[in-house]
Amino acid sequence: MNRFKVIVTIFCVCLMAMVFSPGVEADSWNKKTIVTIDQPVEIPGDIVLQPGSYVFKLLDSMSDRHIVQIFNEDQTHIYATILAIPNYRLQVTDNTEMMFGERAAGEPQAIRAWFYPGDDSGQEFVYPKRRALELAKVTSQQVPTMPSELESEIAKPANEPVVVLKEAPLTAVKPTGEEVEIAQVATPKPAQPTADADATQRPEKLPQTASPLPLLGLIGLLSLGTGFALLAVRKRTA
Repeated sequence: MNRFKVIVTIFCVCLMAMVFSPGVEADSWNKKTIVTIDQPVEIPGDIVLQPGSYVFKLLDSMSDRHIVQIFNEDQTHIYATILAIPNYRLQVTDNTEMMFGERAAGEPQAIRAWFYPGDDSGQEFVYPKRRALELAKVTSQQVPTMPSELESEIAKPANEPVVVLKEAPLTAVKPTGEEVEIAQVATPKPAQPTADADATQRPEKLPQTASPLPLLGLIGLLSLGTGFALLAVRKRTA
């Protein structure tokens, strides 16, 4: 009987360790990533990050999944709170991926989007209109944008700019300077195979390659062994 209590105790301890173990799950929720750069890069707000290590993560709130915050490595200083829109990629990798836009001569590269390892969805940064137009002309691509007067919000302390940025009107700007709806620049999620399409690729019935008799015999032996074990336990505890 004492042996049974020991086994139950060990099982409970292991279960608690699994439930309360810290680490990976927290990072996968807010996508916390330590990014090390070896050359200056630009982020929205006319901010240039110098070579070094930085923490990128989503604001830790269910309603703010497209607000990206950038800190120094020990997270004692916040450089920017950035509004983003969903971006999708066809090729998923196990590494953090940063998509950089082309740059004009002598200027740092501007980060266009950030992807967390293993995710097919990422965050495409929204630039203030003035800078978005310049980037659109350099890259010959449409760039998501918000009003230029909101540029000062990006560099404010952590929680101050969130409400303002969430309510910002979003558009996209073409290299020609024309503004279009944001939907025209948002990358659609790759289509997933439908159930019907998947069913057409599977045979209606798999060929039978073996007799079920060995499996039935194994089940019988396991049942017999279980019966002997229960009988032994009952005698021991009687």
